[in-house]
Amino acid sequence: MKWSWKIGEFAGIGVYMHTTFLLLLGWVAFTGWLQARTLIGALGSVAFILALFLVVVLHEYGHALTARKFGIKTRDITLLPIGGVARLERMPDDPKQELWVALAGPAVNVVITAVLFVALLITGALEPITQLGVTRGSFLERLMVVNAVLVVFNMIPAFPMDGGRVVRSLLAMRMEYTRATQIAASLGQGIAFLLGFVGLFTNPLLKFTARLMSMGAAQESNLVQMK
Repeated sequence: MKWSWKIGEFAGIGVYMHTTFLLLLGWVAFTGWLQARTLIGALGSVAFILALFLVVVLHEYGHALTARKFGIKTRDITLLPIGGVARLERMPDDPKQELWVALAGPAVNVVITAVLFVALLITGALEPITQLGVTRGSFLERLMVVNAVLVVFNMIPAFPMDGGRVVRSLLAMRMEYTRATQIAASLGQGIAFLLGFVGLFTNPLLKFTARLMSMGAAQESNLVQMK
């Protein structure tokens, strides 16, 4: 991907950071400084985002390493401000394989959430969720909560979320692949419309997310029709 540079490699898969990711780090640092008015506050906010994106990388490796078991290579993993992207050489032809690849990413987040919960429980460090904030509360517990949110978010049954691919793979076990994709894409666009409508009255971020989901659903449908 253009405007990206390599920051590491594991299992033969390069991890890249897009230039725009630096804008996110700058914004997070500035926001942290405004809230705490200290350098430590700014660095703490950046550290949390970096930890979160480490989780995102592990999520993408879940997809990549599962795909490898089915003979599908991953070109690279790129970090963007909105998350990570693992570029597989192709999607699995077998719907069952696509199901496993799609579920592997969220499964990583489930494991991380469970490990953090047990660690916090054993150490007696669990706090009421109401006491947590963007920059307030236990670092590990905030990371645990965000991991749980990522599982729910990624399982929304709409492209380009993992949930959309899960729906497509389940449908493709019972019908022709193109038809399954069209149904999954239509479902995704419907959910995107609802999110966008809610976003008009609540959070502008929902409108942005809905737009990305709608575009992802349309793109997936067009790609399959072109094959």
